Amino acid sequence: MPLPTYDELLLPLLRLAGQDGGEHPIRDLREQLAQQLALTPEEIALKLPSGRQAVFDNRVGWACTHLRKAQLVESPRRGYIQISPRGREVLLENPLAINDIYLQRFEEYRQFKERTTPDEHDRQNTVETAGTQQPTPDEMMRDAYAILEANLRDDLLDKIKQMDPGAFEWLVLRLLHAMGYGGSIKDVQGVPTGPDGGIDGLIKEDKLGLDAIYIQAKRWDYDKSVGREKIQAFQGALAGVGARKGVFMTTSSFTQQARTYVERLRDSKIVLIDGQQLAQLMIEHDVGVSIHDTFHLKRIDEDFFNDAEI
Repeated sequence: MPLPTYDELLLPLLRLAGQDGGEHPIRDLREQLAQQLALTPEEIALKLPSGRQAVFDNRVGWACTHLRKAQLVESPRRGYIQISPRGREVLLENPLAINDIYLQRFEEYRQFKERTTPDEHDRQNTVETAGTQQPTPDEMMRDAYAILEANLRDDLLDKIKQMDPGAFEWLVLRLLHAMGYGGSIKDVQGVPTGPDGGIDGLIKEDKLGLDAIYIQAKRWDYDKSVGREKIQAFQGALAGVGARKGVFMTTSSFTQQARTYVERLRDSKIVLIDGQQLAQLMIEHDVGVSIHDTFHLKRIDEDFFNDAEI
């Protein structure tokens, strides 16, 4: 039999996770799934083209990811999942199958899908160029890359949420340093701890230190937005040290009132960076991430063949 796709694994995986409500190593659930599906050793051992991971292991991993994005399971610790109250409610409905359409009923999953979907401009260009909505191989690779990157952003934010506030402030300064601010690495150390008057750290704007950028970092849960009052307090703290430039980073988001307030500032400049932007900057500047795999797409070298005709 062909190996099941990741979405075909969603319901059986959720059922296994809900056996007793406890924590389950993904490795054990994977073995139970293989037995349940009567997979042969050859099917279980089949590798991805990279040769680094088994296809079945990869699909179980993605099934876990989609269940987590819909908050049907939780990850109490690395390599483990546990069914959530929402997941138990879903099992009580006794669905015939769980797929992408089924998961769209959950707001958290819809938000995840929106972060992996090309915007309207890209979709319109695709239709105009191709004359059809059938994706080309290039488009499928682009979309797959977007899904992988969106998942990485979410995983980074989950990891950051586990850091203590001081470590998060250190991460923010290391990120700004990786982006080219400051001089040596010593310029991003010595972050103040305890009451900080609304400022968590500072970094030189350039290597000469002609100006300084002050930072505020809030490690908040996704459902808690930073409002205007926090930005106003940060601006007051900047004024208290005679500063005009600041960066306010958070793992959550900013209210529209906070963004409007910043847009209307005249005597100072404050940049707001929310959780998704923070994670994206970490990816772009290799902070907290490393290259997992590399693909080289090759094409015909026309110059080579033109030279051969001489």
